[in-house]
Amino acid sequence: MLTDRKEISVRFSEVDSMKIVWHGNYLKYFEDGRESFGLRYNLGYLEVYRHNVMIPIVKVNCDFKKPLVYGDELFVETKYIPTEAAKIVFEYVVSRKKDGEIMATGSSTQVFLTPEGELLLNSPAFYTGWK
Repeated sequence: MLTDRKEISVRFSEVDSMKIVWHGNYLKYFEDGRESFGLRYNLGYLEVYRHNVMIPIVKVNCDFKKPLVYGDELFVETKYIPTEAAKIVFEYVVSRKKDGEIMATGSSTQVFLTPEGELLLNSPAFYTGWK
């Protein structure tokens, strides 16, 4: 399995008045993980776009286990999930750096679109070659 591990520090702008990370920021952490994965494995957004394809997210899931707080350092582990369908699937594990505690898990699904927004029912040639 292809995986990537990205380190992130919780910033003040990511927490609420209780110093707890606002739930929507976990999706941003997933995005940071996808971006890091793409740069590592030559599947970054700009690389995909060079092939005249867009890959919007059509599904995302996040299971919150324990709250992150201001000052925490975390890891986002992003794992590529192979599929025969014309889509890209990732799974995520967000863990606290100091003790390895799992704080959240999740997944996302992206599909392929033409620049005009038409859904591609088959994987583009560059992606088939990448796999």
